[in-house]
Amino acid sequence: MILGKVIGTVWATRKDEAMVGMSLQIVRHIDLDFKMKDAFVVAVDTVQAGVGDVVLVATGSSARQTAVTKNKPVDAVIMAVVDKLDVTDK
Repeated sequence: MILGKVIGTVWATRKDEAMVGMSLQIVRHIDLDFKMKDAFVVAVDTVQAGVGDVVLVATGSSARQTAVTKNKPVDAVIMAVVDKLDVTDK
């Protein structure tokens, strides 16, 4: 899974019919201190995340395991909005 922050939305009026009705969000990877990394992913949003939300993204075949994305041509899915992050340093 990827920890990231939603930084924008992708608008695609023409797409595969299996993707009609799905919202696509741009998610930039973040570290445990919420600092932005260079990497990003475009992910199907199944939890109504908004710009600025910290989210968990599943990728690969796991992205096709939600009720919304099952058997769809999806490689990344926002599957949780993070409310709190507790990190304990060793």
